[in-house]
Amino acid sequence: MKRKTNINKGDSDTVDRDGSFRLGLSLLVIFFLACCLPGPSRADIYRYIDSEGVVHYTNTPTTSGFKLYIREKTVGIQVGSVSKTYDAIIQKAQVKYGIAFSLIKAVIHAESGFNPRAVSKKGAKGLMQIMPDNYRALSVLDPFDPSQNIMGGTRYLKQLLNRYDARLPLALAAYNAGPTAVDLYRRIPPYTETQNYVQKVMTLYNRYKNI
Repeated sequence: MKRKTNINKGDSDTVDRDGSFRLGLSLLVIFFLACCLPGPSRADIYRYIDSEGVVHYTNTPTTSGFKLYIREKTVGIQVGSVSKTYDAIIQKAQVKYGIAFSLIKAVIHAESGFNPRAVSKKGAKGLMQIMPDNYRALSVLDPFDPSQNIMGGTRYLKQLLNRYDARLPLALAAYNAGPTAVDLYRRIPPYTETQNYVQKVMTLYNRYKNI
């Protein structure tokens, strides 16, 4: 009888261990899926026109008055392995101009892909693709110098945010197409390049905030 009792106890322990293992494995799978599956989109852009005709844009609508304006497209943007070479400069720009670190980095990512020697077809240069006409006003002597370029580009972005009352989609549209175009249409200009640019930066911005 004693030996039989010991055998039964051993069988029970085996079942307990197997059950705990299966439970632990199930929880691990659930955790993995929760981390990998995409959450709700935060790069869609919504528009609301108030009673005075003022147009408001946001990617996080707080009332039913906001209507979908630009839907986020599925884009293959990876941010996990992006270079951190310029993070110290970005942090300095963040402190000086009060612009979110993740937003500055998103603009750099979209503009140049972190290539300090990048030159566009229109002549924009460096990490934040500054146009030659803006060098003097932004205190940029060498657009290929990462520090000068990031500080100058962030300064310009701050000016645009002030100009458009912190409405980020409009400021980004102006960064890409110029404030003249945004002022003309009083909204994100109907240019495919500009609308794709705003959407890309907003997507990157939200992803950088979550890493």
